[in-house]
Amino acid sequence: MTTSSSPAPEPAATTLVRPKIGLLSAIIFVISSVVGTGVFKKVVPMSAELGSPTLVLAAWLIAGLVSLAGTLSNAEVASMLASEGGEYVYFRVIYNRFFAFFFGWTNFAVIRTASIASIAYVFAQSVNSLVALPVTPTSWADINVLGLHPLDNLSVKLLAILLVWGQTAFNIRGLKTGEAISRFLTAIMITVMLGFIVFGLFSSVGSVVNLQPVDTGLTGKSLISAMALACLSAFWPYEGWNTVGYIGGEIEKPSRNLPWALTIGTLSIMGLYLLMNLVYLYVMPVHDLAALKLSPNSIAAVSVAGLMGGKVGSLLISCLLLVTTFNCCSITILMASRLFYAMSKDGQFFSRVDYLHPKFQTPSRSLVLQAVWTTLMVLSGSFDTLTDMLIFAAFIFYGATTVGVFVLRRRMPNAERPYRVIGYPVVPGLFIAFCAYLVINTLINRPEEALVGLGLMATGIPFYFYWNRKKSM
Repeated sequence: MTTSSSPAPEPAATTLVRPKIGLLSAIIFVISSVVGTGVFKKVVPMSAELGSPTLVLAAWLIAGLVSLAGTLSNAEVASMLASEGGEYVYFRVIYNRFFAFFFGWTNFAVIRTASIASIAYVFAQSVNSLVALPVTPTSWADINVLGLHPLDNLSVKLLAILLVWGQTAFNIRGLKTGEAISRFLTAIMITVMLGFIVFGLFSSVGSVVNLQPVDTGLTGKSLISAMALACLSAFWPYEGWNTVGYIGGEIEKPSRNLPWALTIGTLSIMGLYLLMNLVYLYVMPVHDLAALKLSPNSIAAVSVAGLMGGKVGSLLISCLLLVTTFNCCSITILMASRLFYAMSKDGQFFSRVDYLHPKFQTPSRSLVLQAVWTTLMVLSGSFDTLTDMLIFAAFIFYGATTVGVFVLRRRMPNAERPYRVIGYPVVPGLFIAFCAYLVINTLINRPEEALVGLGLMATGIPFYFYWNRKKSM
């Protein structure tokens, strides 16, 4: 794969022996791990931030194009270094063991566990929209622990926790079972979403007037800042496309199939998202969508479906949310656990996580530890706080992966590249610039979420030195 003058990539941290999955299944895993909650909900904070339907749609388009640029850049690195563990392995080759560890720990501390918690939380909210769950007593909801309110909205949180543990137990049983169910649920999800789009665009409730630009008074720096914050919300629905790299060693012909799965999956998701949000804004005026922010358990898609089809419409979308969040939560739990297993196998994580279930040959201890930390994440805060926290952290590493395109082009110029990023160096360069801007803008405008995220990331530093000292003994 490399010339004699080029450093060879390090071997994968682990080799899990299982049946391989093909291109179609990999595409399904990309879609399943991404489409879960945000497309049904995030139009609300975006509408509140921007106040104009055209600006909201523009933010979705920008987020989609930026995510696509990141996907294309990631695909080149993945085509060269496809292996169990995804970016953890990439970063060991591109940078060093510390940066690879920092990535893995951040996924455990913030990115993947917060993602699972957020998806499970929206699943519970969807159930609550169908069957009202018990209301938390005010005396419980007001309990403050380190600035957090762990018992607020307790019934929704408990249901989310139950889903996490139930699916953890399910995923201990293996990859192929999850693949078969994911195929079925993804087919249902896409069919219902397309039906919603067609019905919404031809609904008599909608009006083209709702799509006309609104004078919000945003100009210059205020417009750029508002768009950046709106894009921060829009990036959450795209979050997760890179997780398929964690099972790179379990994909047939990964150097070819992994880049195609990332590209085809992201393009499909982008099209669905733009059309879904067009329907929301066509049916419900932007100020009405923004007003939903005052109701913590409201879901934009359910409200819009209620206008279109009454109780039946709300019921159908609530059921769709149950399907998508169940599916996305399961796939994210499955794939993220492989990263932590790979780290443990490499001596860069808790040693007992380096364990395969004797019957199912799955990283069962990694799955259980992931569920424990996710439970604490669910109790820690609201959906939007969690997702803003994880998007900030995720884009630090998305940018680092894309920098890796330039590093590997210089360091390994003659290495085989089954896939080359389109528009190099402009496309990866623009993506890196956007990552830098988003991180800086979040630090300025969302300092609490950003600092909490950085604090959780930094907790891994003493563990890194402890585990490395232990390896050298």
